[in-house]
Amino acid sequence: MPVEMPHVMTRGVVFIHSTPTALCPHITWALESVLGHRVALEWTRQPLGPTLVRCELSWVGEAGTGGRVASTLRGWANLRYEVTEEPSTGSDGSRWSHTPSLGIHHTWTSASGDAVVNEDRLRAAISVSKGDPIVLGQELDLLLGRAWDDELEVFRYAGDEATVRWLHRAG
Repeated sequence: MPVEMPHVMTRGVVFIHSTPTALCPHITWALESVLGHRVALEWTRQPLGPTLVRCELSWVGEAGTGGRVASTLRGWANLRYEVTEEPSTGSDGSRWSHTPSLGIHHTWTSASGDAVVNEDRLRAAISVSKGDPIVLGQELDLLLGRAWDDELEVFRYAGDEATVRWLHRAG
């Protein structure tokens, strides 16, 4: 009789930075299909467009859920989002960023949220640069997702309608 491995659980956040209101029910259905339960999204106005809204959703699920969420939302017109997944036993943390013009970018993350570049990807960037510091800088920007951060930064700011989260000191 095979031994069943325990499911490794983790958590993360889906940040919908901007979407046309017409996509809201489709996004809700997509998230529900991946997470396996109903979700209640609180949409607020995105100050950058009169028909744009934003929201965020914290989730708990098996390791790999973040990747499934990011893939499910991928490719929808005019949708900007980020999905995070915290590190868990046997799995690194991750962040997926998506913009309509750039598509999707994935990076591994440390426990503090910093981008982590694995050795093979770093060696490839060095090899492609052939010693040219400008090309190396461009390759590192690509690895770190700088273009995605640059494009999403203006959408990350939610304006006066942003949900306020109070952090409490533990211990």
